[in-house]
Amino acid sequence: MDISTTVPIEPRSGKATSPDSALRAVAVELEATFLAEMLKASGLGKARDAFGGGAGEEQFSSFLVRQQADQLAKSGGIGLAESLFNALKESQNGQ
Repeated sequence: MDISTTVPIEPRSGKATSPDSALRAVAVELEATFLAEMLKASGLGKARDAFGGGAGEEQFSSFLVRQQADQLAKSGGIGLAESLFNALKESQNGQ
């Protein structure tokens, strides 16, 4: 199968995209995953004693952290997505 003839699919929406926009979407998603892990490690999303949301807060806090990480990555993030995109593009052009 020749990779150059396949149509890339955007990871979350399933729409066909150009190779560059597909690589960028993957890079942004990877940055969002990294940011979510960093936000969890920093304690964001942990239940606070003052407002004790109970089991529901504990169960759904990971969804909030992931959405916050997605928004951070989509709005520019920390520059990791751009570095990943450039590395992926370089790797793709070297084949």
